Amino acid sequence: MAQGGSASDAGGGAAPLAMSLSALTAQLGAPAGEEALSPLAGVSCVVAEVDVHDAGAELPPCPCPVIAVARRDAPAIVDVAAPSAADVSAVVDAVAANPIAAMVLVRLLRHNERASVTDGLFAESLAYSSLQHGAEFRAWLADRSRRQRTAAAAEPEPPVLLQRSGERLRVTLNRPQKRNAYSAALRDSLCEALTLPLADASITEVLLEGAGACFSAGGDLTEFGEARDAALAHASRMTRSAGALLHRLRDRTTARLHGACIGAGIELPAFAGRVIAREDAFFQLPEVGMGLIPGAGGTASILPRIGRQRLAYMALSGTRIDAATALSWGLVDAIEDWR
Repeated sequence: MAQGGSASDAGGGAAPLAMSLSALTAQLGAPAGEEALSPLAGVSCVVAEVDVHDAGAELPPCPCPVIAVARRDAPAIVDVAAPSAADVSAVVDAVAANPIAAMVLVRLLRHNERASVTDGLFAESLAYSSLQHGAEFRAWLADRSRRQRTAAAAEPEPPVLLQRSGERLRVTLNRPQKRNAYSAALRDSLCEALTLPLADASITEVLLEGAGACFSAGGDLTEFGEARDAALAHASRMTRSAGALLHRLRDRTTARLHGACIGAGIELPAFAGRVIAREDAFFQLPEVGMGLIPGAGGTASILPRIGRQRLAYMALSGTRIDAATALSWGLVDAIEDWR
């Protein structure tokens, strides 16, 4: 793998750099050593060789992602523990396509690993708002426009259905014709629904599920790119956050997942105290491929469930994770068929 040359402000032309962890730690320990290891210096990521004797010493974090083959926990300096060399290659290619978003993601995960959920959501929102106005996301939007982006259509049904039965409140995402895409209207309705059990202690169980073929296929792409004011978008996420409400309700909430659980479709239910998946469920975080990062709370909700290195692998590669793998990782708590 070649060293990258100079890069544009958007990180274009950045390339992976292969080196041992000992060489990496030596460079990071040197004065100004960090400057040479970023997309702005032509390096998209570091592919490291992990030896059984490598230690997890405290060092300045590497600006770009550090990727290694590691079936078990890798040293702390490693951001992505990929299962195989083929998986490493897939991550390297994905990082090269959007090196700025990848760099922001791994730095955010390092921060959120030590932060509270509240602080993690705040940091995620700031990072997401910044990337919404970056060149990588603009390039994704332009490509999508060339593929005939369709406008959002009016929907007759309420985006969220509520059903109270004794002490249980059933909350159902109700855009089945749109695969329960997470739109602004759905977010607002979900937040409104979640305020009910917060205000009513007699609701001891909240059941979160999705109508139709899947729980949720993620963010509503017809609304992507509408934010023009990064500060306002950040303020909106901080004052109207379904993830923050679910976190407050986690001890009372069970999420039941099926079919596609993409982006927000896993970021939000991961806040629940118990997550049950059907065998047909699958999970994916595609945002880095758009020049973004998970923005519905995933860097705070999924992180404690599967750890930083697996979350970085999932988010950087965009790999689809099946229900069995999700169970083995701790992303879900059980596989059941409730039909």
